[in-house]
Amino acid sequence: MNARQLFVWFAILSTALLLWWAYYWIEALFGFIIIGPLIYMGVVDMIQTRQSLKRNFPLAGRLRYVFEDLRPKIQQYFVESDTDGTPINRNERSVIYQRSKKQIDTIPFGTQLNVYAEGYEWMTHSIAPIDFHKIDHNPRIKFGGKECKQPYDMSVFNVSAMSFGSLSKNAIEALNAGAKIGGFAHNTGEGGLSPYHLKPGGDIIWQIGTGYFGARTADGVFSDDAFQKNAVQPSVKMVEIKLSQGAKPGHGGILPAAKNTPEIAAIRLVTPGTTVFSPPFHSAFSTPIELIQFVKRLRTLSDGKPIGFKLCIGRKSEFLSICKAMVQLNTYPDFITIDGGEGGTGAAPPEFTNSVGMPLLDAIAFVDDSLRGFGIRNEIKLIASGKILTGFNIIRAMALGADTCSSARAMMMALGCIQALECNKNTCPTGVATQNPYFMKGLVVEDKKQRVANYHKNTVDSFVELLAASGIGHPDKINRTHVYRRVFMNLVRTYEEIYPTIPEGCLLEGGDVPFDFENYLGRASAETFEVLT
Repeated sequence: MNARQLFVWFAILSTALLLWWAYYWIEALFGFIIIGPLIYMGVVDMIQTRQSLKRNFPLAGRLRYVFEDLRPKIQQYFVESDTDGTPINRNERSVIYQRSKKQIDTIPFGTQLNVYAEGYEWMTHSIAPIDFHKIDHNPRIKFGGKECKQPYDMSVFNVSAMSFGSLSKNAIEALNAGAKIGGFAHNTGEGGLSPYHLKPGGDIIWQIGTGYFGARTADGVFSDDAFQKNAVQPSVKMVEIKLSQGAKPGHGGILPAAKNTPEIAAIRLVTPGTTVFSPPFHSAFSTPIELIQFVKRLRTLSDGKPIGFKLCIGRKSEFLSICKAMVQLNTYPDFITIDGGEGGTGAAPPEFTNSVGMPLLDAIAFVDDSLRGFGIRNEIKLIASGKILTGFNIIRAMALGADTCSSARAMMMALGCIQALECNKNTCPTGVATQNPYFMKGLVVEDKKQRVANYHKNTVDSFVELLAASGIGHPDKINRTHVYRRVFMNLVRTYEEIYPTIPEGCLLEGGDVPFDFENYLGRASAETFEVLT
């Protein structure tokens, strides 16, 4: 029996009891004074659409909001934990909720962080800032290289990869509908292209993982025909090959059996009711050269749409091997998505979540430098994906080399996720990460799609205002000198000093290779991912 049914029985039985009591005792009126409002509030909870938790748990769900009001407000959240903690702390969650609900987005009494603590970061501002009203509040970056026939102008902030199966159909539909309203992109995740991605008509980045869901034969081999059928859909603006993800790099995706419904199994071409483990590696290619050839193959099959790949950086020599293959073939992906080791929203083994994969900021700087070193940075756009939550998060990612950013966790918060940490159990109480129809109905698409759009708009607005405060007129003008970090109590460094930019072309044959690249470059080969000795 679910919470709504319990409430209905409570209302029926308590009303019957009070009527029976009233037949004999006039004092029953006092019972109606107490029980009546509770029944009224429960009915209101069941029929309202704005709060998933109250909709799924009438009366009981109100307790969460009572405790929220009792705890310290947002200005005190900043001192509770650092901004890189996992999961998202209450400060970050509150900012996302406020922006998605278009509530007050300011705090009193100035900086609440310890500005003298190691790791504190800030960006430079200008004595002559730009009027932010005169800057484009919807900045877009063009994706598509010389071999691309259908370039795409992408927002600076987008929805990162989350699959249908991991998320409910209501959540997927609300995310895509929000992307449609706000004019930003929605990454499908590796679970395939579902009707709920296509129905609202929002821009889609279709992700192809090692399981090739939606682009495979019945036995799991990549299929040109199946891929082409989906890739030419008008809503599909770009295609992303997933090599690895921040939550579990080198492991492969996991769809728990409880979430693998017949509908999802039909989309993925797998057996329903079974746990689906995506292979940790691709079968369509096995060397750096074959990867780049696969990129070219997909670009042809998609009729010239931007094709890229996503990875969490592991062995540096392996990424340098890919760079060597690009230069050797003179063929380049249109974009590379960098996922940080701190990323991830769903099911993952704790050792992989906590102890595998390079953190986002280090990874962006390394990839940006590698592409510069091979003289191909202008051929490829970079997307940063790994706990991007605020305008400042976008600024610091771009300072290190990202062209655009995407977020998964924050978009889940905008949908109403309360971090119940039930993502892998199919019991998400707000209907975001579940396939249970009872919980799903608590998430009302018409309400949540607007919240997703609100959060995107307000976060991009904050990003633009930061640009204006720094005297920067366009995102491509941000560089590593614009962000500072306190390394020690009495030592402050810019990102340029922490992550020095390497000279253009220095990693090509005959170049002056920086000492920290020399060993990795010598172990890299376009012919193999194996580390040379």
